[in-house]
Amino acid sequence: MITENMNPNNEEIEGLGKDEDASLGDYPIDTLLIRNEPRTVHEVLRRIKSGGYVMSPDFQRDFIWSDDKQSKLIESVLMRIPLPVFYLGEDDQGRMIVVDGLQRLSTFDRFVNNKLRLKLPQQTELDNKLFRHLSPKLQNRVEDCNLILYIIDAKVPDRARLDIFERVNSGVPLTRQQMRNCLYDGKATRFLKEEAATELFKKATGNSLSAKTMRDREFVNRFCAFRILPLNTYKDDMDEWLAMALKEMNKFDEASLLKLSSEFRNSLQNNFMLFNEHAFRKHIPGQAKRGILNASLWDVMITGLAQYSNDQVKRYAHDLKSYFYILLEDDAFVSSITYGPNSTSNVKIRFETTQIMFKEVFGANAS
Repeated sequence: MITENMNPNNEEIEGLGKDEDASLGDYPIDTLLIRNEPRTVHEVLRRIKSGGYVMSPDFQRDFIWSDDKQSKLIESVLMRIPLPVFYLGEDDQGRMIVVDGLQRLSTFDRFVNNKLRLKLPQQTELDNKLFRHLSPKLQNRVEDCNLILYIIDAKVPDRARLDIFERVNSGVPLTRQQMRNCLYDGKATRFLKEEAATELFKKATGNSLSAKTMRDREFVNRFCAFRILPLNTYKDDMDEWLAMALKEMNKFDEASLLKLSSEFRNSLQNNFMLFNEHAFRKHIPGQAKRGILNASLWDVMITGLAQYSNDQVKRYAHDLKSYFYILLEDDAFVSSITYGPNSTSNVKIRFETTQIMFKEVFGANAS
């Protein structure tokens, strides 16, 4: 059984599948287009100000360095100590997504804009100083500091990009969803954030999903992917699938996003109405103790009940629950949501099985 233990209530999550190890053997060498570019701090800050570099404020709130640590970085620059390289990913619009080096660039941005007062008690000429208090010589030393940027080309396959970023990240380790949030910043990531923050979502998932690691947004992402992408295009790779959905959603107009939100919230209500605290969890009728949230069960139930109204689900609740409990006694279905759940065959099994259930229960009554 694949589980995870990363949410605020210290609960496990089942049916996620195993995150792929950062193995690059699957990719032809020539497809991993990575170039290095030397830039001064001044050049980088100018591009940050113009919007050319995406700094992902969601991450800054969670992983901001202390003033002491930021001060040590500025001290290192003033002492001409070489800095580690920075890794960025280029998106389809040519913007640079900062993945490794976010805190260092944020520190330079804060300091040069006089928002960071140095805390260096051992350096009396620097302690308690803002950038504007430094001599022109030292100001130039900061702004002229050379940074080595490694840039992953936009043409690199999505999973390869995630694997590379997972390997190179030297700060606080990022989850795959956090990296996706950074790489595909836009309408789609704002949608995930808003939907995961609703009380309805938290109630339906039993507050079992971590906001800090963005596991909650990953579950919203999974709904979107299986709702808007043709199921027959899924090919063994959940990372690629979730990324495809975000790229597609970034092209949506406001009406399409509102429709998707309405379907999502409707399904959350339907699932909670049917199963209450047991929604999206394997359980038996009358079970008292709440089971483990199952991501693969979530996939089929959250998308499956998105197309039926609350009235329809109430009307057929008894039949639907009876059929559902029969499925949870079926070895093939249970295996498809428990072992190797991200394989194409298991995704196909669980969706085909539940689609038969919905058709038999609701007939031609889809709204």
